[in-house]
Amino acid sequence: MAGEGRQRIDKWLFFSRAVKSRSLAAKLVQGGGVRSNGQKLGQASDLVKSGDVLTITLDRRILVYKVLLPGDRRGPAEEARRLYEDISPASTPKDQAPPDARPPLRDMGSGRPTKKERRATDRLRGE
Repeated sequence: MAGEGRQRIDKWLFFSRAVKSRSLAAKLVQGGGVRSNGQKLGQASDLVKSGDVLTITLDRRILVYKVLLPGDRRGPAEEARRLYEDISPASTPKDQAPPDARPPLRDMGSGRPTKKERRATDRLRGE
C-alpha cells in the first residue's frame, strides 16, 4: 500500500456500498463523477484517506460523504455505514415539490388539438 490509512477510491466506493461493483466505481471515477475535497478524481487508483470529503454524482442524486475509515471488505450495510459520515444536503420528498417547480399553466384550447377537434377540422377542409 502507498500509505497507512489510504485506499484506492474504487475499492472504497465498493466497500462503502455507494456502487454495486468495482468496475462501476472505476467507470464513475474515470467519467468525472467523483470529487475529493473539491478536486475531480481522474483515475480509479487515486487514494483517499480519513477526513477527505467525497462528492459522488450518481444518476438522480448527489452524495456527500466524509471518509472516516478505509474499508477491509464489502460487508453488511451496518459495517459499510461506519466507513463514512453522510453530509449530503437534504433532498425534498417526491410528493413535495419546491414552490418554484410548479407545472406551467396553459390556457384551455391552446396546445395540441384533441381528437374531436381534429375531426372537426378535417370536416371543414373536406377531407
